[in-house]
Amino acid sequence: MFDSRKELMEKLKLGEDSFFECKEVRCSGHEMKVPRRDVLADELAAFANSRGGLLVMGVEDGTGEVIGIPVDCLESAERVVRDVCQDSIEPSIAPVIERMLLPTATGGEAAVIRVDVPRSLFVHRSPSGYLHRVGSSKRGMSSEYLARLFQQRSQTGVIRFDEQTIANATLDDLEIDLWHRFRTARSGPSREEVLTKLHMARDEGEASTKPTVAGVLMASTDPRKWLPNAFIQAVAYRGTNIRAERDDPYQLDAADISGPLDRQAFDACRFVARNMRVAAFKDQGRIDRPQFDMGAVFEAIVNAVAHRDYSIHNAKIRLRLFDDRLELYSPGGIPNTLAVEDLAHTQSTRNEVVASLLARCSVPADVPGLVTDRRTMMDRRGEGVPLILDRSSQLSGTEPKYRLIGNAELLLTIFAAPNGIR
Repeated sequence: MFDSRKELMEKLKLGEDSFFECKEVRCSGHEMKVPRRDVLADELAAFANSRGGLLVMGVEDGTGEVIGIPVDCLESAERVVRDVCQDSIEPSIAPVIERMLLPTATGGEAAVIRVDVPRSLFVHRSPSGYLHRVGSSKRGMSSEYLARLFQQRSQTGVIRFDEQTIANATLDDLEIDLWHRFRTARSGPSREEVLTKLHMARDEGEASTKPTVAGVLMASTDPRKWLPNAFIQAVAYRGTNIRAERDDPYQLDAADISGPLDRQAFDACRFVARNMRVAAFKDQGRIDRPQFDMGAVFEAIVNAVAHRDYSIHNAKIRLRLFDDRLELYSPGGIPNTLAVEDLAHTQSTRNEVVASLLARCSVPADVPGLVTDRRTMMDRRGEGVPLILDRSSQLSGTEPKYRLIGNAELLLTIFAAPNGIR
């Protein structure tokens, strides 16, 4: 947006609008005093809640005259912007901050700071509440508008969340070996055409072709760059509860598992296999009995990465391994108004593109203990939950339990087999 100095100067002549805001900067010594932090936070959040925009600091608001920022105050001004984005806006935003020189009315040049704010995937709250951009001003959202915006930027919009584009990502952020594996003879010759047909990217018109949420989840080495919540937090505990004594090594193992979603699922299965015990019985020759059926664990983790709600900021999948049970917390309520008791009988997909891509991912042969007839990660026939219930029940004698925590998390508890205790 207004990439060259010439374009920016022409925009300054036209004045502020829905995408453009100017702010004069005043300093005391080396520290910026104006604009105030709350004012900055409101302006930046309003852009993020709308269609994005550009804030130029060091320009008089009304006239568009370049006044500049003293060089010895630039560091303070940039630091304030960074702090505001992290501390005064919830969830935080990550704009592009750039120092540059612009010509002044007297024929010289002065330093300014431009802050490019992309359209966000989330809805942001700043000190004055939920704001959006209307023309050259920011305004509070009505309850109806806010509800509609939450809907549009969540799972229930016309465009599903995993099909929404990520404004600050480019096609170069998608690794060729990760997206090329989904390519078919009908995909087309160009990268843009292939990714668009796979719904891993979408044509944004003048903004060019941008990766979608599904694109970065399946074809980037670390989706957390754009979706900080897109990982699995895995912890193996000693015993049957979480203890807080500092001198007791109650955590046996812990890992934050990231990467493409298929890799996350298999690495999480390896984590479980590495940390569960196998009991040996010798009544009729040696028989090994694991704590958990790895086929059921595999289905549970694949379901979690495929169907969790990625629009919930800062909510990751949590995998907890105890001596007597495995707990898997998946962000988001049950989609399409299903009840917990319906899960074994009704199929529902929150992230259609993600599920479709996972259905093309092969199951590797190097996951310890995983025995499955499945060649790909998902079969799309709705057999995952019945398999989890049946295979776990056969091993442990106790049926796994699904429980909805509020409307924010789905908890699956798989009980360990008897005598498979640490």
